[in-house]
Amino acid sequence: MKKREFLKTSALLASGIFLFPSCVSKSAAKKRLRTAHIGLGFQGMEDLRDISSHKQVDVVALCDVDANNLAAALKKHPKAKTYSDYRTMLAEMGNEIDAVVVATPDHSHAPISMMAMEQNKAVYCQKPLTHHVSEARAMNKMAKDKKLVTQMGIQVHSFYDYKLATLLIQDGIIGKVSTVHAWSPKNWGYDGPKPEGSDPVPETLDWNLWQGTAPERPYKKDLYHPGNWRKIMDYGCGTLGDMGVHIFDTPYNALALDVPLTIVNKCRQPNGYGFPEKNTVTYEFPATKFTTDKLTWIWYDGEGAPASQEELLLPNGDTLPEQGAMFIGEKGRLLLPHFMELPKLIVDGKYQELDAAQIEKYKLGTPIRDYASEGPKHYHQFVDSCLGKDTTTAPFSYASRLTETILLGVIAGRFPNQTLHWDAEKAQFAETEANQYLEGEYRKF
Repeated sequence: MKKREFLKTSALLASGIFLFPSCVSKSAAKKRLRTAHIGLGFQGMEDLRDISSHKQVDVVALCDVDANNLAAALKKHPKAKTYSDYRTMLAEMGNEIDAVVVATPDHSHAPISMMAMEQNKAVYCQKPLTHHVSEARAMNKMAKDKKLVTQMGIQVHSFYDYKLATLLIQDGIIGKVSTVHAWSPKNWGYDGPKPEGSDPVPETLDWNLWQGTAPERPYKKDLYHPGNWRKIMDYGCGTLGDMGVHIFDTPYNALALDVPLTIVNKCRQPNGYGFPEKNTVTYEFPATKFTTDKLTWIWYDGEGAPASQEELLLPNGDTLPEQGAMFIGEKGRLLLPHFMELPKLIVDGKYQELDAAQIEKYKLGTPIRDYASEGPKHYHQFVDSCLGKDTTTAPFSYASRLTETILLGVIAGRFPNQTLHWDAEKAQFAETEANQYLEGEYRKF
Protein backbone atom coordinates (compact mmCIF):
# COMPACT_ATOMS: atom_id res chain seq x y z
CA MET A 1 0.00 0.00 0.00
CA LYS A 2 1.51 3.35 -1.02
CA LYS A 3 2.08 5.99 1.62
CA ARG A 4 -0.47 8.45 0.22
CA GLU A 5 -3.16 5.75 0.04
CA PHE A 6 -2.56 4.75 3.65
CA LEU A 7 -2.76 8.31 4.89
CA LYS A 8 -6.03 8.94 3.06
CA THR A 9 -7.60 5.73 4.35
CA SER A 10 -6.34 6.26 7.90
CA ALA A 11 -7.61 9.82 8.03
CA LEU A 12 -11.08 8.71 7.02
CA LEU A 13 -11.02 5.88 9.56
CA ALA A 14 -9.97 8.12 12.40
CA SER A 15 -12.26 11.00 11.58
CA GLY A 16 -15.41 8.93 11.75
CA ILE A 17 -18.44 11.18 12.09
CA PHE A 18 -16.71 13.82 14.18
CA LEU A 19 -16.00 17.37 13.15
CA PHE A 20 -12.63 18.31 14.59
CA PRO A 21 -12.22 21.99 15.45
CA SER A 22 -9.23 23.84 14.03
CA CYS A 23 -8.24 25.09 17.46
CA VAL A 24 -4.47 24.71 17.26
CA SER A 25 -3.48 26.87 14.32
CA LYS A 26 -0.80 29.51 14.78
CA SER A 27 -3.48 32.14 15.27
CA ALA A 28 -5.23 30.24 18.04
CA ALA A 29 -5.39 31.52 21.60
CA LYS A 30 -6.47 29.11 24.34
CA LYS A 31 -6.31 29.03 28.12
CA ARG A 32 -5.43 25.35 28.44
CA LEU A 33 -3.98 22.67 26.16
CA ARG A 34 -5.29 19.10 26.09
CA THR A 35 -2.55 16.69 25.03
CA ALA A 36 -2.46 13.09 23.83
CA HIS A 37 0.82 11.16 24.09
CA ILE A 38 1.64 8.34 21.66
CA GLY A 39 4.69 6.24 22.52
CA LEU A 40 5.57 5.97 26.21
CA GLY A 41 8.95 4.27 26.28
CA PHE A 42 12.02 6.06 27.63
CA GLN A 43 11.86 9.13 25.38
CA GLY A 44 8.07 9.18 25.44
CA MET A 45 8.09 9.37 29.23
CA GLU A 46 10.62 12.20 29.07
CA ASP A 47 8.34 14.05 26.67
CA LEU A 48 5.31 13.36 28.85
CA ARG A 49 7.08 14.68 31.92
CA ASP A 50 8.26 17.90 30.31
CA ILE A 51 5.08 18.68 28.37
CA SER A 52 2.90 18.04 31.43
CA SER A 53 5.15 20.19 33.64
CA HIS A 54 3.61 23.21 31.93
CA LYS A 55 0.91 24.57 34.24
CA GLN A 56 -1.61 24.99 31.42
CA VAL A 57 -1.49 21.42 30.11
CA ASP A 58 -4.05 18.69 30.73
CA VAL A 59 -2.96 15.20 29.71
CA VAL A 60 -6.15 13.60 28.43
CA ALA A 61 -4.95 10.52 26.53
CA LEU A 62 -2.10 8.01 26.66
CA CYS A 63 -1.30 5.47 23.95
CA ASP A 64 1.29 2.70 23.73
CA VAL A 65 1.45 -0.78 22.23
CA ASP A 66 3.25 -2.03 25.36
CA ALA A 67 0.92 -2.44 28.33
CA ASN A 68 3.78 -2.01 30.79
CA ASN A 69 4.66 1.39 29.35
CA LEU A 70 1.03 2.39 29.40
CA ALA A 71 0.60 1.38 33.04
CA ALA A 72 3.67 3.37 34.09
CA ALA A 73 2.35 6.50 32.38
CA LEU A 74 -1.14 6.05 33.79
CA LYS A 75 0.27 6.09 37.33
CA LYS A 76 1.47 9.62 36.68
CA HIS A 77 -1.72 10.73 34.93
CA PRO A 78 -4.57 8.61 36.31
CA LYS A 79 -7.30 10.77 34.75
CA ALA A 80 -6.10 10.15 31.20
CA LYS A 81 -7.83 7.64 28.92
CA THR A 82 -5.59 4.83 27.67
CA TYR A 83 -5.26 3.16 24.26
CA SER A 84 -3.01 0.72 22.46
CA ASP A 85 -3.99 1.87 18.94
CA TYR A 86 -3.56 5.54 18.07
CA ARG A 87 -6.19 5.28 15.34
CA THR A 88 -8.82 4.27 17.85
CA MET A 89 -7.74 7.04 20.21
CA LEU A 90 -8.04 9.72 17.53
CA ALA A 91 -11.41 8.37 16.39
CA GLU A 92 -12.89 8.30 19.88
CA MET A 93 -11.32 11.40 21.39
CA GLY A 94 -10.83 13.76 18.47
CA ASN A 95 -12.92 16.56 19.96
CA GLU A 96 -11.14 16.25 23.32
CA ILE A 97 -7.56 16.60 22.03
CA ASP A 98 -5.75 19.81 21.03
CA ALA A 99 -2.20 18.54 20.54
CA VAL A 100 -0.52 15.19 19.92
CA VAL A 101 2.97 14.24 21.13
CA VAL A 102 4.65 11.47 19.09
CA ALA A 103 7.55 9.49 20.56
CA THR A 104 7.36 6.18 18.72
CA PRO A 105 10.06 4.44 16.65
CA ASP A 106 10.97 6.45 13.54
CA HIS A 107 8.91 4.44 11.05
CA SER A 108 5.68 5.43 12.83
CA HIS A 109 6.33 9.17 13.08
CA ALA A 110 4.75 10.16 9.77
CA PRO A 111 1.66 7.90 9.81
CA ILE A 112 0.71 9.12 13.28
CA SER A 113 1.60 12.79 12.76
CA MET A 114 -0.14 13.02 9.41
CA MET A 115 -3.33 11.53 10.83
CA ALA A 116 -3.24 13.96 13.76
CA MET A 117 -2.62 16.96 11.50
CA GLU A 118 -5.40 15.86 9.17
CA GLN A 119 -7.65 16.36 12.19
CA ASN A 120 -6.15 19.82 12.81
CA LYS A 121 -4.07 18.86 15.83
CA ALA A 122 -0.84 20.56 16.77
CA VAL A 123 1.98 18.02 16.73
CA TYR A 124 5.19 17.65 18.70
CA CYS A 125 7.12 14.83 16.99
CA GLN A 126 10.40 13.32 18.08
CA LYS A 127 13.45 13.38 15.82
CA PRO A 128 14.16 12.47 13.12
CA LEU A 129 10.90 13.86 11.85
CA THR A 130 10.30 10.96 9.46
CA HIS A 131 11.64 7.67 8.13
CA HIS A 132 11.46 8.69 4.45
CA VAL A 133 12.23 11.90 2.55
CA SER A 134 8.78 11.91 0.93
CA GLU A 135 7.17 11.84 4.38
CA ALA A 136 9.17 14.85 5.56
CA ARG A 137 7.96 16.89 2.61
CA ALA A 138 4.36 15.72 3.07
CA MET A 139 4.38 16.63 6.77
CA ASN A 140 5.79 20.06 6.05
CA LYS A 141 3.16 20.70 3.40
CA MET A 142 0.25 19.65 5.60
CA ALA A 143 1.45 21.71 8.55
CA LYS A 144 1.86 24.73 6.27
CA ASP A 145 -1.48 24.28 4.50
CA LYS A 146 -3.36 23.94 7.78
CA LYS A 147 -1.29 26.58 9.61
CA LEU A 148 -0.69 24.21 12.52
CA VAL A 149 1.69 24.64 15.42
CA THR A 150 4.45 22.03 15.13
CA GLN A 151 7.77 21.25 16.77
CA MET A 152 10.39 18.53 16.29
CA GLY A 153 11.85 17.00 19.43
CA ILE A 154 15.40 18.35 19.34
CA GLN A 155 15.28 19.83 22.81
CA VAL A 156 18.92 21.00 22.83
CA HIS A 157 17.89 23.43 20.08
CA SER A 158 16.61 25.60 22.94
CA PHE A 159 19.66 25.20 25.21
CA TYR A 160 21.94 28.13 26.04
CA ASP A 161 25.15 26.85 24.44
CA TYR A 162 23.56 26.05 21.10
CA LYS A 163 21.80 29.38 20.88
CA LEU A 164 25.08 31.13 21.76
CA ALA A 165 27.03 29.23 19.08
CA THR A 166 24.40 30.12 16.47
CA LEU A 167 24.63 33.83 17.29
CA LEU A 168 28.44 33.82 17.36
CA ILE A 169 28.68 32.18 13.94
CA GLN A 170 26.11 34.53 12.43
CA ASP A 171 28.00 37.50 13.91
CA GLY A 172 31.09 36.35 11.98
CA ILE A 173 33.30 35.37 14.91
CA ILE A 174 35.33 33.07 12.61
CA GLY A 175 34.36 34.66 9.31
CA LYS A 176 32.63 32.73 6.57
CA VAL A 177 32.58 28.99 7.24
CA SER A 178 33.99 26.56 4.68
CA THR A 179 33.75 23.23 6.50
CA VAL A 180 31.89 21.62 9.38
CA HIS A 181 33.01 18.39 11.03
CA ALA A 182 30.44 16.62 13.23
CA TRP A 183 30.77 13.32 15.04
CA SER A 184 29.43 10.75 17.46
CA PRO A 185 31.07 7.43 18.43
CA LYS A 186 27.65 5.88 19.06
CA ASN A 187 26.81 2.75 17.10
CA TRP A 188 23.21 2.43 15.96
CA GLY A 189 24.27 0.06 13.21
CA TYR A 190 24.18 -3.70 12.74
CA ASP A 191 26.77 -5.51 10.63
CA GLY A 192 25.64 -8.99 11.61
CA PRO A 193 23.41 -11.42 9.72
CA LYS A 194 19.66 -11.17 9.55
CA PRO A 195 18.29 -13.14 12.54
CA GLU A 196 16.52 -16.42 11.95
CA GLY A 197 13.45 -17.86 13.66
CA SER A 198 11.18 -16.13 16.13
CA ASP A 199 10.55 -15.78 19.86
CA PRO A 200 7.25 -15.72 21.75
CA VAL A 201 5.71 -12.25 21.79
CA PRO A 202 5.30 -10.95 25.36
CA GLU A 203 1.68 -10.87 26.51
CA THR A 204 2.06 -7.17 27.24
CA LEU A 205 3.11 -6.25 23.68
CA ASP A 206 0.93 -5.89 20.59
CA TRP A 207 3.55 -6.79 18.00
CA ASN A 208 1.31 -6.05 15.04
CA LEU A 209 0.65 -2.50 16.25
CA TRP A 210 4.33 -1.98 17.08
CA GLN A 211 5.27 -2.83 13.49
CA GLY A 212 2.50 -0.60 12.16
CA THR A 213 3.10 0.32 8.52
CA ALA A 214 6.51 -1.43 8.39
CA PRO A 215 6.98 -4.81 6.67
CA GLU A 216 5.91 -7.70 8.86
CA ARG A 217 8.71 -9.55 10.64
CA PRO A 218 8.76 -12.27 13.30
CA TYR A 219 9.35 -11.01 16.81
CA LYS A 220 12.86 -11.46 18.22
CA LYS A 221 13.50 -10.82 21.91
CA ASP A 222 15.70 -7.79 22.68
CA LEU A 223 16.27 -7.07 18.99
CA TYR A 224 13.55 -4.58 18.05
CA HIS A 225 11.51 -3.62 21.11
CA PRO A 226 12.24 -1.84 23.33
CA GLY A 227 15.72 -0.63 22.51
CA ASN A 228 17.50 -1.67 19.32
CA TRP A 229 15.12 -0.74 16.51
CA ARG A 230 17.29 2.24 15.50
CA LYS A 231 19.80 -0.23 14.04
CA ILE A 232 17.32 -1.80 11.63
CA MET A 233 16.45 -0.24 8.25
CA ASP A 234 12.73 -1.00 8.51
CA TYR A 235 12.32 0.97 11.74
CA GLY A 236 15.12 3.45 12.44
CA CYS A 237 17.60 5.74 10.72
CA GLY A 238 20.90 4.63 12.30
CA THR A 239 23.28 6.82 14.26
CA LEU A 240 22.94 9.61 11.71
CA GLY A 241 19.19 9.69 12.31
CA ASP A 242 19.63 9.69 16.08
CA MET A 243 22.62 11.74 17.23
CA GLY A 244 23.15 13.31 13.83
CA VAL A 245 19.93 15.29 14.09
CA HIS A 246 20.98 16.79 17.43
CA ILE A 247 24.56 17.55 16.42
CA PHE A 248 23.73 18.78 12.90
CA ASP A 249 21.04 21.08 14.22
CA THR A 250 23.11 24.03 15.45
CA PRO A 251 25.48 24.29 12.46
CA TYR A 252 22.55 23.75 10.10
CA ASN A 253 20.58 26.52 11.79
CA ALA A 254 23.53 28.86 12.29
CA LEU A 255 24.61 28.65 8.65
CA ALA A 256 21.03 28.92 7.32
CA LEU A 257 21.49 25.80 5.19
CA ASP A 258 18.98 24.16 2.93
CA VAL A 259 19.34 20.65 1.51
CA PRO A 260 22.67 19.48 0.02
CA LEU A 261 23.82 19.22 -3.58
CA THR A 262 25.84 16.02 -3.22
CA ILE A 263 26.22 13.25 -0.66
CA VAL A 264 28.70 10.40 -0.35
CA ASN A 265 28.86 7.83 2.46
CA LYS A 266 32.03 5.83 3.05
CA CYS A 267 30.81 2.68 4.77
CA ARG A 268 30.52 -1.08 4.30
CA GLN A 269 28.42 -2.63 1.57
CA PRO A 270 24.68 -2.76 2.40
CA ASN A 271 23.29 -5.96 3.87
CA GLY A 272 19.62 -5.08 3.30
CA TYR A 273 18.77 -5.33 6.98
CA GLY A 274 20.84 -3.18 9.35
CA PHE A 275 22.60 0.15 9.02
CA PRO A 276 26.42 0.23 8.79
CA GLU A 277 28.15 0.40 12.15
CA LYS A 278 30.59 3.05 10.89
CA ASN A 279 29.81 5.90 8.51
CA THR A 280 31.68 8.89 7.13
CA VAL A 281 29.21 11.04 5.23
CA THR A 282 30.37 14.05 3.21
CA TYR A 283 27.81 16.63 2.09
CA GLU A 284 28.34 19.58 -0.24
CA PHE A 285 25.91 22.48 0.32
CA PRO A 286 25.24 25.56 -1.77
CA ALA A 287 26.55 28.83 -0.34
CA THR A 288 24.69 30.99 2.14
CA LYS A 289 25.65 34.42 3.48
CA PHE A 290 27.44 32.68 6.36
CA THR A 291 29.54 30.29 4.23
CA THR A 292 32.21 30.39 1.56
CA ASP A 293 31.31 29.63 -2.06
CA LYS A 294 30.36 26.12 -0.99
CA LEU A 295 30.19 24.34 2.33
CA THR A 296 31.63 20.89 3.00
CA TRP A 297 30.08 18.97 5.87
CA ILE A 298 31.59 15.73 7.14
CA TRP A 299 29.82 13.41 9.57
CA TYR A 300 31.59 10.56 11.39
CA ASP A 301 29.97 7.89 13.55
CA GLY A 302 30.79 4.54 15.10
CA GLU A 303 33.66 3.35 17.26
CA GLY A 304 36.69 5.63 17.06
CA ALA A 305 34.85 8.53 15.40
CA PRO A 306 36.07 10.98 14.33
CA ALA A 307 39.22 10.10 12.42
CA SER A 308 42.20 12.15 13.57
CA GLN A 309 43.05 15.10 11.30
CA GLU A 310 44.67 18.50 11.49
CA GLU A 311 41.43 20.51 11.46
CA LEU A 312 40.28 18.70 14.59
CA LEU A 313 43.49 19.07 16.63
CA LEU A 314 42.96 21.08 19.83
CA PRO A 315 45.36 23.44 21.62
CA ASN A 316 47.48 22.12 24.50
CA GLY A 317 47.03 18.56 23.29
CA ASP A 318 43.44 18.55 24.57
CA THR A 319 41.15 15.67 23.66
CA LEU A 320 38.10 16.27 21.53
CA PRO A 321 34.75 15.97 23.28
CA GLU A 322 33.14 12.57 22.76
CA GLN A 323 30.47 14.16 20.54
CA GLY A 324 30.32 17.55 18.91
CA ALA A 325 30.93 19.79 15.91
CA MET A 326 33.79 21.93 14.66
CA PHE A 327 33.23 24.97 12.42
CA ILE A 328 36.18 25.86 10.17
CA GLY A 329 36.11 29.53 9.20
CA GLU A 330 38.25 32.11 7.44
CA LYS A 331 39.45 33.58 10.75
CA GLY A 332 39.55 30.55 13.04
CA ARG A 333 37.60 27.60 14.37
CA LEU A 334 34.67 27.22 16.75
CA LEU A 335 34.26 23.97 18.70
CA LEU A 336 30.79 23.10 19.96
CA PRO A 337 30.80 20.10 22.31
CA HIS A 338 27.65 18.04 22.68
CA PHE A 339 26.34 19.00 25.12
CA MET A 340 25.97 21.62 27.89
CA GLU A 341 29.45 23.05 27.37
CA LEU A 342 30.26 26.50 26.08
CA PRO A 343 31.56 26.77 22.51
CA LYS A 344 35.33 27.29 22.31
CA LEU A 345 37.01 29.76 19.97
CA ILE A 346 40.35 28.68 18.47
CA VAL A 347 42.53 31.13 16.52
CA ASP A 348 46.06 30.39 15.28
CA GLY A 349 46.15 27.19 17.28
CA LYS A 350 45.25 28.84 20.60
CA TYR A 351 42.07 29.20 22.63
CA GLN A 352 40.66 32.72 22.69
CA GLU A 353 38.35 34.16 25.32
CA LEU A 354 34.85 34.86 24.04
CA ASP A 355 34.02 38.57 24.08
CA ALA A 356 31.86 39.08 27.18
CA ALA A 357 30.37 42.30 25.84
CA GLN A 358 29.40 40.59 22.62
CA ILE A 359 27.72 37.76 24.50
CA GLU A 360 25.94 40.21 26.78
CA LYS A 361 24.21 41.87 23.83
CA TYR A 362 22.52 38.55 22.96
CA LYS A 363 20.60 38.72 26.24
CA LEU A 364 20.80 34.97 26.80
CA GLY A 365 21.36 35.31 30.52
CA THR A 366 23.75 33.19 32.55
CA PRO A 367 24.92 29.83 31.13
CA ILE A 368 22.88 26.98 32.58
CA ARG A 369 24.40 23.60 33.39
CA ASP A 370 21.26 21.95 34.76
CA TYR A 371 19.42 19.69 32.31
CA ALA A 372 16.36 19.59 34.56
CA SER A 373 15.81 23.31 34.04
CA GLU A 374 17.01 23.52 30.41
CA GLY A 375 15.17 20.39 29.24
CA PRO A 376 11.56 21.63 29.45
CA LYS A 377 12.19 24.86 27.51
CA HIS A 378 11.71 23.34 24.06
CA TYR A 379 8.52 21.59 25.18
CA HIS A 380 7.10 24.66 26.90
CA GLN A 381 7.80 26.71 23.79
CA PHE A 382 5.55 24.29 21.89
CA VAL A 383 2.80 24.53 24.52
CA ASP A 384 3.00 28.32 24.65
CA SER A 385 2.83 28.44 20.85
CA CYS A 386 -0.33 26.33 20.92
CA LEU A 387 -1.74 28.76 23.47
CA GLY A 388 -0.93 31.69 21.19
CA LYS A 389 1.87 33.09 23.37
CA ASP A 390 5.03 32.09 21.50
CA THR A 391 6.42 30.70 18.24
CA THR A 392 8.25 27.39 17.88
CA THR A 393 11.87 27.47 16.69
CA ALA A 394 11.96 23.92 15.26
CA PRO A 395 8.65 23.77 13.35
CA PHE A 396 8.17 21.24 10.58
CA SER A 397 9.14 23.90 8.01
CA TYR A 398 12.65 23.77 9.52
CA ALA A 399 12.64 20.19 10.81
CA SER A 400 11.63 18.73 7.44
CA ARG A 401 14.67 20.23 5.69
CA LEU A 402 17.05 19.12 8.44
CA THR A 403 15.51 15.64 8.39
CA GLU A 404 15.69 15.46 4.59
CA THR A 405 19.40 16.26 4.78
CA ILE A 406 19.94 13.54 7.37
CA LEU A 407 17.95 10.96 5.40
CA LEU A 408 19.87 11.66 2.19
CA GLY A 409 23.01 10.62 4.06
CA VAL A 410 21.24 7.48 5.28
CA ILE A 411 20.24 6.60 1.71
CA ALA A 412 23.83 7.19 0.56
CA GLY A 413 24.79 4.32 2.88
CA ARG A 414 23.12 1.98 0.40
CA PHE A 415 25.59 3.14 -2.28
CA PRO A 416 28.96 3.15 -0.48
CA ASN A 417 31.62 5.53 -1.80
CA GLN A 418 29.34 6.70 -4.63
CA THR A 419 28.54 10.40 -4.94
CA LEU A 420 24.80 11.01 -5.15
CA HIS A 421 23.51 14.23 -6.72
CA TRP A 422 20.33 15.68 -5.22
CA ASP A 423 17.86 17.86 -7.10
CA ALA A 424 15.91 19.67 -4.37
CA GLU A 425 13.36 21.15 -6.75
CA LYS A 426 12.45 17.80 -8.30
CA ALA A 427 13.00 15.93 -5.01
CA GLN A 428 14.99 13.20 -6.70
CA PHE A 429 18.51 11.94 -7.26
CA ALA A 430 20.26 12.09 -10.61
CA GLU A 431 21.19 8.48 -9.85
CA THR A 432 17.78 6.89 -10.52
CA GLU A 433 18.56 3.69 -8.60
CA ALA A 434 18.64 5.72 -5.38
CA ASN A 435 15.16 7.19 -5.84
CA GLN A 436 13.46 3.97 -4.75
CA TYR A 437 14.52 4.71 -1.17
CA LEU A 438 12.84 8.12 -0.97
CA GLU A 439 9.50 6.51 -0.23
CA GLY A 440 8.38 3.17 1.20
CA GLU A 441 5.42 0.84 1.01
CA TYR A 442 2.96 1.02 3.92
CA ARG A 443 1.67 -2.28 5.25
CA LYS A 444 -2.02 -2.58 6.14
CA PHE A 445 -2.31 -3.43 9.83
